[in-house]
Amino acid sequence: MENEKQIILNQQLSEPERRNLKDRRKKPTPALSWYTFFGRRQGFRRESDKEKGGYVDRYSSRLLFFLMVILGFNVLDVLFTMMILDHKGWELNPVVRSVMTIHGDAFWVWKFTIVSVCLTLLCLHSKFRPVKHIIVALGLIYLITVIYQIFILAHL
Repeated sequence: MENEKQIILNQQLSEPERRNLKDRRKKPTPALSWYTFFGRRQGFRRESDKEKGGYVDRYSSRLLFFLMVILGFNVLDVLFTMMILDHKGWELNPVVRSVMTIHGDAFWVWKFTIVSVCLTLLCLHSKFRPVKHIIVALGLIYLITVIYQIFILAHL
């Protein structure tokens, strides 16, 4: 009887050693995967992971709000720029000015596409510490630009 208990105890002790499971935490979650669209991960549990940053499956509504505000400021920037150009103004940004000479009034498609792709990339990387500062800085830059354009339009 005691010999049988010893055999069972030895089998139980050796079972975990026989397991050869891959540790899923050795590789970070990829930026684009199945879980990007259908995942559950919203944040990080460990403080070290929060400091390091990484990718999540779901994003906060606050992030969506700020990204939509930036996109809205982009649309206002294009509209106000076109209004200022109609009043014999000129574009200060040389890159946008060259695109405007190439594409004419359709430059807004180019600008909207570029900004939208960049905001998507910022959203994907939003859990990294510098990206939060970049999103806030972009929002402030667009806000100042739109306020400046409103000032110009008010004095035309």
